[in-house]
Amino acid sequence: MAEYDEMPDYSFFASDAEGVTKVLAGFKPDAMHPGGDYIHRFIDGGVLQPIDTDRLSNWPDIAPISHNLGQPVVDGKRYFVPDGFGASSLIYRTDLVDPSYVDESSWSILYDDRYAGRLAFYDSDRSAVVVAALVHGFDNPFSLTDAQLAELRPLLEKQRDLAKFYWTDITQLEQAMAQGEVVASYAWNQSYQILLSEGVPVKYVAPKEGNLAFFEGWMIHKDATDLDRIYAFIDAFLAPESGAWLMDNYGYGTFNLKSYDLLPPERIAELGYSNIEAYLETVIFFSNLDPAVEAKYEELYTEVLAGA
Repeated sequence: MAEYDEMPDYSFFASDAEGVTKVLAGFKPDAMHPGGDYIHRFIDGGVLQPIDTDRLSNWPDIAPISHNLGQPVVDGKRYFVPDGFGASSLIYRTDLVDPSYVDESSWSILYDDRYAGRLAFYDSDRSAVVVAALVHGFDNPFSLTDAQLAELRPLLEKQRDLAKFYWTDITQLEQAMAQGEVVASYAWNQSYQILLSEGVPVKYVAPKEGNLAFFEGWMIHKDATDLDRIYAFIDAFLAPESGAWLMDNYGYGTFNLKSYDLLPPERIAELGYSNIEAYLETVIFFSNLDPAVEAKYEELYTEVLAGA
């Protein structure tokens, strides 16, 4: 982007759902960077133009396994290019939980009666339902039936009763864990990096039931016209240097495989990315939910939190 000698203007949204709603209502950013499990909300809304990957010099270095995450190609046209990912996983205080959880990590700690009032969870219907589904042993967490959702209700109610809080502000979680008020929670990579840098004894793990991850990337609005500048911006975001900076500063992963050669091997190991291609093959990436299914997840979650 140096050739343009200016920074782009940003507009932030609180959630992917809010971003979709805003764009479908008429907001027209040149480029958008949503979570990949919301791709088809934008595609189905008719607000995107196809992306020409031949205009992205860094595209050949993007991990092939990421190319079709979220089903971004419709009728032979690509509407999304992935750039990075992050774990949606489990963090806990190693000094405050049963050693068995340190030896074998499990999402079940978030439903353990011994930690009543000392657990936290992300305030998200799909995250809560998907994790409960994994703990329950369902292998279709993104397409649960009505009967399966009914089976999960008691588990979600138990979690509600044990939780100290459901967080939307990640700093609330980090402060509570640093103070020992919360011993385990659903969390993202950056919280682990922050708490570790503060000397807090925490571990960020891949639970035995399944290691969840989100992925993100770029889309171009159908009415965008300054395409040379837009493609230059996206390409800069996909560059190996950008990916290395993201990893080193926030702990999130990049799909540019060349980025992993730019940090010391010990730092890559600390981040859990020593064998990045194997990692990408084993994580469970959040998937697009059928709108009817998502509505049922939201309904169940809302009812549980309301005590219905």
